[in-house]
Amino acid sequence: MFKREFWSGCPVCAAEKVERERAEAAAAEARRAADIREDAIGQAAIPLRFRSRTFDAFTADTPEKQRALTVARDYAEDFDNNLKTGRGLVFSGLPGTGKSHLAAAIALHLIDNHSRRWVQYTSCMGLIRAVRETWRSDSDSSERRVLNKFGREIDLLMIDEVGVQYGTDSEQTILFEILDRRYAEMRPTILLTNQGKDGLRKYVGERVYDRLIETSRMVVFDWESYRPQARREQA
Repeated sequence: MFKREFWSGCPVCAAEKVERERAEAAAAEARRAADIREDAIGQAAIPLRFRSRTFDAFTADTPEKQRALTVARDYAEDFDNNLKTGRGLVFSGLPGTGKSHLAAAIALHLIDNHSRRWVQYTSCMGLIRAVRETWRSDSDSSERRVLNKFGREIDLLMIDEVGVQYGTDSEQTILFEILDRRYAEMRPTILLTNQGKDGLRKYVGERVYDRLIETSRMVVFDWESYRPQARREQA
């Protein structure tokens, strides 16, 4: 009458439960990391088309393309030093040659490996428009605030389509103001342009061009556009 029974859980079931909880926690952490990365990419304003353009995805089938890839990869991997010295890049070449691809790859590398760095991707017209919009009476920002953001606060500013616009005095003044501030604060900038050296100098003006030559390395993308080949591959 004094006999007592003791029940214990199945050790196999307990081990399976622990393993299942670990897997669920790992999956949840992976989802959080993915969400954080997507938020960072969105805040960097990397165009949707270029959000998968990594270094490994760049087709470097000629010595010239291999050199451009090496320059871009080395710049990203040595970004801490480039940030200290304010060193930038100028990607110059015809449309479809991979300039935006490598710029996006640099941005993605920094997001994945330098999460505390503020990277911002913008077109030149978008940059000019952001300043001009502060001139409206109903603007919720000020010209000073926008100039400080682009000229000082962003760790790496990427400006695409430089030279596509009209090159008016107003555009040159805005671009000079931003790049001059970044020059003074030693903040690196990457410019992407379809113009050659002479065309770029004419568009940005002598003052901006002089600063670019001092602080930036120019990489010339002097090969044919990849887009016709891409269309053939998709056909």
